[in-house]
Amino acid sequence: MCAACGQTTHVPDAPRRFAALRNPDCRPYLIGAALAMMADNIEHVITYWVLWERFHSVALSGFQVISHWVPFLFLSVWFGGLADRFDCRRVIQAAQTLFMLVSAAWGVLFLTGTLQVWHACVLLVLHGVAGALWGPAEQLMLHDFVGDGELPSAVRLNATFKSLGVLFGPAIGSALLIGLGATWGIFANILFYLPLTLFLFRTRFTGHTSDPAPSAGDATDATDAAGAAGAAGAAPARKRVGIMDSLRVFRDVRGDHTLVSLIILGGLGSFFVGASIQSAMPQFAQDLGAGSAGTAYGILLFANGAGGVIGGIVLEATGWLRPSVRGAVLSTALYGLFSLLFAVSGNYPLAVVLLIAGGVANLVSMSVGQTMVQLLAAPADRGRVIGLYNMSANGLRFGSGVTVGLFGAVVGIHWSLGLSSAALCVGTGLAAFSALTSRTSPAT
Repeated sequence: MCAACGQTTHVPDAPRRFAALRNPDCRPYLIGAALAMMADNIEHVITYWVLWERFHSVALSGFQVISHWVPFLFLSVWFGGLADRFDCRRVIQAAQTLFMLVSAAWGVLFLTGTLQVWHACVLLVLHGVAGALWGPAEQLMLHDFVGDGELPSAVRLNATFKSLGVLFGPAIGSALLIGLGATWGIFANILFYLPLTLFLFRTRFTGHTSDPAPSAGDATDATDAAGAAGAAGAAPARKRVGIMDSLRVFRDVRGDHTLVSLIILGGLGSFFVGASIQSAMPQFAQDLGAGSAGTAYGILLFANGAGGVIGGIVLEATGWLRPSVRGAVLSTALYGLFSLLFAVSGNYPLAVVLLIAGGVANLVSMSVGQTMVQLLAAPADRGRVIGLYNMSANGLRFGSGVTVGLFGAVVGIHWSLGLSSAALCVGTGLAAFSALTSRTSPAT
C-alpha cells in the first residue's frame, strides 16, 4: 500500500529476459539514449581538456563537477512537474536541443578563440540543466513504453545502455580530439544527440498514454482539462506546475516510509561515494603501482564503467533479481562494502575486480531503487516523485567532492574513501531498518 496515494501497489514478477529490448517502441529509445549519454561524455572529454590547457585552473576543474550535479539538486522536482504536465517527448527534445546548443556554443568559442572563464561557467551550468531536465521525462517514457510488468527490465537496460555510453564516450571523445581537433570534434559531437531527438518525433508514446483518467477533482484544478480529455491517448489533465506545487510532493511522500527510505538510499550512495571515486582514480593508479601509471589509470577507469554494463547484462540474462526493498538495501550495502575494500586494497588485480563488483552493485542499487519509486508513486505525481529521487540520487553527488575529495586532502584519499564507504554502509543499515519495519512497506 502506498501511503501517499492510498493505492495498492503491485510489485511485478521478474519479466522475460531482455524484455524492454524486445519491445519495438522501447528499443530505439534505449539506443538513442546510449548515444546521447555517449555525447554527454564526449563533450566532457573535449571541453575539460581545452579548459585545462587554456586556464590551468583547479577551481574551474572543481566547478565542472559542481555545475554538472547541482542542477539536479535544485531543479529535479520542478522538472518532474513539467514531465507530469506536458508531453514527455517534447520535454526530452528540449533537453537534447539544449545539449546540442551548448556543444555548438563551445565550438563557436573554440573556433573564434574568444573563450573566457565566464563563458565556460555558463555553458557548464546549462549542460547540467539539460541533464536534469531529461531525467524525469525519460523515466515516464520508459514506464509508458512497457508498463508495470516490464518496467524493471526497461529501467535496468536503460541504465546498462547509458553505462555503455559512459564507457565508450571517453574513448570516442579522445579519438575526436586527436583526429578532428577540439573545435570540429565538438561540432561533430552534436550528431550523436540527433537519433534520440528524431525518434521522439516518430513514437506515439507521450509518457502519459497509459495513465488512468483524471479524477473530477483533478479536472477541476486543471485549466486545460477539456482539451486534455479531447483526444484518445492524450495526457490526462495535470495540476499547474509551480514552486509551491512542486514542494507539495515532499509532504505527500513523507508518510510512506518505504518510498522515503528508497530515496534516502539513492542519496547515500551519491553523497558518500558518488562521482568522487572516478576523479580520485589517478591517485589510486599511482599508489597501486601497476607498471605504467597511464595504463593502470585507464584499466581502473574501464573497470569502473564495465561493472555497470556487466551487471545489467547478467541480471537481464538470468532474471536473478526482482525489484524489492531488500534488493535495493543489499545492493547499496554491497556497493559501500566493495568501495571500502577497494580503498584499503594494496593489490592491483584485486582492486580491478572490486571496481567491477562495485559497478555491478551500483547499477543494481540505482535501477532497483528507480523502479520501486516509480511503482510506488501516484500516477498523477510520478514525475515529481521521480524528480525527488533524482534530486537525491544525482544532485547529492556534489557532496562526494567533500566527503572524499576535500576530506582526502586532509587525511589521504584512501582514508577518506574508506571512511565514506563505511558511512554509506551504516547509513544503508539505518535506512533499511526504517523501510523493512514500516507498516506501509509493500511485499519485500
